[in-house]
Amino acid sequence: MRYYESIADYMLPHLKGRPTSLVRGPSGIGGQLFFQKHVDTLRIPGINELDPSFLPGHPPMLEVATATALVQAAQLNVIEFHTWNATVKSIENPDRILFDLDPGEGVVWQQVVEGTMLTKAFLDELKLKSFLKTSGGKGLHVVVPLSPVANWDEVKDFSEAIVVHLARTVPQRFVAKSGPRNRVGKIFIDYLRNSRGATTAAAFSARARPGLGVSMPLSWDELEDLKSASQWNITNALSRLKKQRVDPWQDYKRTRQTIKRAAQILSAA
Repeated sequence: MRYYESIADYMLPHLKGRPTSLVRGPSGIGGQLFFQKHVDTLRIPGINELDPSFLPGHPPMLEVATATALVQAAQLNVIEFHTWNATVKSIENPDRILFDLDPGEGVVWQQVVEGTMLTKAFLDELKLKSFLKTSGGKGLHVVVPLSPVANWDEVKDFSEAIVVHLARTVPQRFVAKSGPRNRVGKIFIDYLRNSRGATTAAAFSARARPGLGVSMPLSWDELEDLKSASQWNITNALSRLKKQRVDPWQDYKRTRQTIKRAAQILSAA
């Protein structure tokens, strides 16, 4: 709770205006975890109910838009905050693509770093600007901001095509199929996070794992020296931010790009 209270100003821009799911741990990280997408019977002061038409047939989804809501959620055993890749202003048009680099059994950390570098290099070839953050768990997140023009199917199909291309080009490093057996010694780049209704841990969210790692935005220059995906946690994240002179994601909101030209480059690859 103290962590989310201290980090609210940094985290809220990543939560406001987005459907958010909550991972609750009433018995702590070692107990049973509950993934909550809808209002249901839980009432948290400050948490907004979203338009029920976004997911017909279900209770309203949630938005965490204030520091009060963030702290109140933490008081009610919420550990993680996961968000959609679209905002409520344009719910049918994603404003980002997210690639979750998930290392399989036997993959050492340096391979994760190198795989992330390769992913960025290919996105650079597609003329897409990308941003980096730790997952707070085992892997890394590569985020591509978009102008909200393409629909969910177009964005998902495009992200899948990127992952398939990488897996075919560097099969010793990447795999495009999920499942533990498929990714032994390899990295699965999870493009399924780009489906409508899918969510990913938001920037600055703690993770319900030993050590309570935090999903931390980074500059690409920091990647090579990164020690793990949980290098920052609820005890040292704020210290990093206070020492930070420049926001590594300062250009994120100013980035204007679509998948149209990139898709043409990819089809010719």
